[in-house]
Amino acid sequence: MAKTVKKEETTTGTLSLDEKDLAILRELQLNARATVKEISDKVHLSTTPVHERIKRLEESGVIRQYATLLDHSKVKKGLMVICYVSLKQHNKNAGGKFIKSILEMNEVIECYNISGEFDFMLKVVSESMDAYYDFHVNKLSQAENIGHVQSVFVMGVIKQTHMLVH
Repeated sequence: MAKTVKKEETTTGTLSLDEKDLAILRELQLNARATVKEISDKVHLSTTPVHERIKRLEESGVIRQYATLLDHSKVKKGLMVICYVSLKQHNKNAGGKFIKSILEMNEVIECYNISGEFDFMLKVVSESMDAYYDFHVNKLSQAENIGHVQSVFVMGVIKQTHMLVH
């Protein structure tokens, strides 16, 4: 009697991810500098199919980029602030101008369009309270169409991860 093997499969747009793809992604999340040989040993495939799968995952956009994660406190960005921003006007043109200005602000490392009382949530890093004050007064508050800004200062990071596939 044949044994049925449960195949784990996830669909992302038009690309289906099988158990081996997910295993490769898990390994890359843990160490993006791992060699194809190291990954192939861990996922129990030869190097050629692992290389081809990684290339397919990159070309399809599942793997967007490879990055080095830094400890913000060790690169003189010890102050982290969550800024909630509401706009005065809510139209495509006004929102586009705000987004364009945010994309030019190096202090803003993440920006989310959100629902609720505020329109955007920004994650801002700064060297100090004085540097954040300068950013708030001279950059963020000067952006066109700003209605209200609420700053929440991060006291400590409990969990911060980039792992999407477990």
